[in-house]
Amino acid sequence: MQACSYKKQFDSNYYCQKLKFSCIQSNKVVNFKTSKGNFEVKLFGKDNPVTVSNFLENIDNNIYVNQKFYKIINFSQIRFIHGGVNPENKLYIEGKQNLKKTSPLIPLEIKFKEEIKPRYNYQIKNPNETENLVNTFENGSIAMVKSGKDMSSSTEFFFVTSNIPELDGRYSIFGKIIKGLDVLKKINKEDYIKSVQITN
Repeated sequence: MQACSYKKQFDSNYYCQKLKFSCIQSNKVVNFKTSKGNFEVKLFGKDNPVTVSNFLENIDNNIYVNQKFYKIINFSQIRFIHGGVNPENKLYIEGKQNLKKTSPLIPLEIKFKEEIKPRYNYQIKNPNETENLVNTFENGSIAMVKSGKDMSSSTEFFFVTSNIPELDGRYSIFGKIIKGLDVLKKINKEDYIKSVQITN
């Protein structure tokens, strides 16, 4: 295989096989039950099958049960609300029976409007390319935390509370809150996820 075509030839099925989970290629809705109330998130399985499949596997393995929102970043017009399994919390990871991740990382996954398949391990460098992205950062978007240039964490995610075009094409945006956005905006660092449940 030639080096120049190395990244383009790997598709979602390849990564799902490699990471040992079923590839979900349909949109799903999940319900976050938190200490501040509940909200629903639509997951973009059609456009981000690897990221969504990984997230659903995490839900099935209950790794988000009783997990704190471990970092809140506040700016004047925007908040970043981080949740999931923070790798710095080694005691949690060692003691969690269900955390059977084959890898701490998954590929960065972004989708362009004119392309059938998502791109993997590809980060937008030219701002003009963002016009063709299927998913961009909006109020209530959820994305995986980045780990290195072209990879995402397999367990950490974050929500945003407004549009952030500067970050579009640099993170795997894989869903958006469709109900209960007011609950997200009230969450503080002492709050936690009681559970996340798949509703459809």
